[in-house]
Amino acid sequence: MSETPIDPTTGATTPEETTAPTTSGPISEDQVRLALRRVKDPELNLNILDLGLIYEIRLTGADVTVDMSLTSPGCPSGPEIMTEAEQQLKALPGVGTVTMNLVWSPPWTPERIEPRVRAYLGF
Repeated sequence: MSETPIDPTTGATTPEETTAPTTSGPISEDQVRLALRRVKDPELNLNILDLGLIYEIRLTGADVTVDMSLTSPGCPSGPEIMTEAEQQLKALPGVGTVTMNLVWSPPWTPERIEPRVRAYLGF
């Protein structure tokens, strides 16, 4: 018969193993995409992935690099969107450095919007 260990300071029972693995494994592109789906363009209320603003995601070990664009160079929400994207990625367990690159080539057009979303919007 196995006895449950007792914590001598509190008298409470303690689990036999007190340490659990803290690594969640390497970050995946799917995890990055899920995090980026939580970032919305405040004017359109659509996530930046479905809008086609994410051009490329590169993973190097724990480091994440994202190339993204905006709907226009004068987008007033640009800094807010990029900051939120960076914060969402940094909050993922196991992520090291996050680099957000703002790119303008190729230029964003409505054709970059996810087809199901484009149909919903009537494009």
